[in-house]
Amino acid sequence: MNVRRLIPTTALAGAVALGLVSLSACAGTSDAADGDKGGKLDVVASFYPMQYLAERIGGGHVAVETLTKPGVEPHDLELKPRQIGALGEADVILYLKGVQPAVDEAIAQAGVENTVDATTLTKLETHGTGADHGHGEEGHDHADEHAGEEGHDHGSEAGADPHVWLDPVKYAEVAKGVGSAFEKADPDHAADYRKNTDALVKKLGDLDTEFETGLKNTATRTFITTHSAFGYLAERYHLDQEGISGLDPESEPSPARMKELQEIAARDKVSTVFFETLASDRTAKTLAGDTGLKTDVLDPLEGITDRSRGSDYVEVMRSNLTALKKALGAK
Repeated sequence: MNVRRLIPTTALAGAVALGLVSLSACAGTSDAADGDKGGKLDVVASFYPMQYLAERIGGGHVAVETLTKPGVEPHDLELKPRQIGALGEADVILYLKGVQPAVDEAIAQAGVENTVDATTLTKLETHGTGADHGHGEEGHDHADEHAGEEGHDHGSEAGADPHVWLDPVKYAEVAKGVGSAFEKADPDHAADYRKNTDALVKKLGDLDTEFETGLKNTATRTFITTHSAFGYLAERYHLDQEGISGLDPESEPSPARMKELQEIAARDKVSTVFFETLASDRTAKTLAGDTGLKTDVLDPLEGITDRSRGSDYVEVMRSNLTALKKALGAK
């Protein structure tokens, strides 16, 4: 992810201290500390994938606020002092370490007892972002080799890929952990949280079956995307992801990488270059123009906007499946 905007630790620590001291003064203006929650569990989610889990599992027993508003590129999020201070009043904080450096630092400073890091609820893996980094199971062999490279330093482990929510199976594992956290924080409604978690896990299981069936027989197994966010999805459904920009959606590919992608597109009969809604589509369109390929959207689901092909996680994932089936020549 983009770490260029990481807030210096000393400056952030000062902001945290200021926010916590002045919390009562800013409670009326902070999104995450807006006064009376009607007795509901006050949950702060770092960005959309965590917000979705909180809302589906918490149901009517939670009041969910997200630090990343719709349309904001989450990797570059900069928190205001009042947002940092408001974290200290949350009953539960849900985040995914490695996606948003500024958020990681602020949450560490907040010291909320029920703080849930989604990367601890499932197994993180390292995925290559290019032809020489390996695919699927082979990608594991490169964890140590590439751990220190730029673009491979995300997640709670060196070289780990944090995009677990794009694999329905891993996302379901995270959902179970979130459900348990809610039960601990609000035992009076534990039965409801358990019921909602079970329902969500079933829905994600059905989504996994749709992907497995839909992508079983395709003309090609290779897809090209600007943002290498789909490593877990590719591994789950036996596909090969070729990223233009690596894990950072704003990094610029080298001329050598662009040439390599042209060769891969020809060799593997790739028809489409995918881009996303919250980042620039310039490199995707450049590559497509140079190779005579089409472009389409493959949404990494880091936020829902008016441009999203669906109103929630499941709808957008189904749109992604439709786009992949078309691009890969599913039979």
